[in-house]
Amino acid sequence: MALQTCQHTHLSPTMRKFAISDIHGCLKTFRALVEQQIQLTPQDELYLLGDYVDRGPDSKGVLDYIMNLQERGYQVKCLKGNHEVMLVEASRDPNEMAMWLYNGGQEALASFGTEDPAQIPSRYISFLDKLPIYYEVDEYILVHAGLNFVGEEGEAEEKKVKKKDKGAFLWRMHNPLKDEHAMMWIRWWYDDIDWHWLKDRVIVHGHTPIDEDEIWDMYEFLDEDQVLDIDNGCYAKHKPGLGKLCAFELMERKLFFQENID
Repeated sequence: MALQTCQHTHLSPTMRKFAISDIHGCLKTFRALVEQQIQLTPQDELYLLGDYVDRGPDSKGVLDYIMNLQERGYQVKCLKGNHEVMLVEASRDPNEMAMWLYNGGQEALASFGTEDPAQIPSRYISFLDKLPIYYEVDEYILVHAGLNFVGEEGEAEEKKVKKKDKGAFLWRMHNPLKDEHAMMWIRWWYDDIDWHWLKDRVIVHGHTPIDEDEIWDMYEFLDEDQVLDIDNGCYAKHKPGLGKLCAFELMERKLFFQENID
C-alpha cells in the first residue's frame, strides 16, 4: 500500500498520534509499519524517537524516507538518539570514529557508499544535528532513552540519605528535561522516577531493546507505571523475543508490531 499524498481529501479527518523508535537502518520494515500496519495519513502525527541509523542495511534510505514524508506534508517529527550523536561526531572528528564503528557505523557508511563519514552529504548531517531531544505531547513525554531523575547534585546527596528516606524527594530538585545527555544515553532509570514531578504524564521511549512480551507487560500496567519502552530491537531479528519494529498510538493506546523484513 502506498502512502497517499496530502492533496487527497477523501482520507479520514481523524487525527492519530504514533510513536516509533530505533529503526536502525531497517527501511523495508519501517515502510511496512508506516504504510501497511498503521497506514499513516496526512492528518496523523508521527513521532520518531531516534536511532534511525546504524546496524541495519539502509540508514541512508531511512533518512531519505523520513525527509520525503516531511517534504510531502506528512506530520513527521523526529528526535535525536545516541546513534545520531555518534554519526555527527564521527563526521567532524576522526577520533570519534572507533566508537561509532563499534556501534554499527560501518553499515551506515556502506549505505552512503563511502568509508569516510566526512563524505556523507551535509544535508544529512545538518538534519540530524538539529533534531530536538524530547517532545511533550498531550499527557506524554517522548524521549529517546529516558530521564535522569537524580542529577549530579542528587547523586551526591543520595550518598548522605539513608535508603529508607529516598521517597521524600528532597534530593530530587533538578528538572529531568534539562539533562540532554541522559535523554539520549541513560539506561536502568525506572527505580529513580520522581512521581511527584511526573504527575499524570507517561514517558514513552526506546534505546534499550526489550522482548515483545516485556513491551506488552509494560503496556498492561501503563496506567500504574507511566512508562513504556517501545524498542523491540528491530535489527536483532536473530535474537529470540526481538526483531520487530513497534509503533504506539498515543490517543487510543494501541500497539502495532512489524516483523523485520530487511
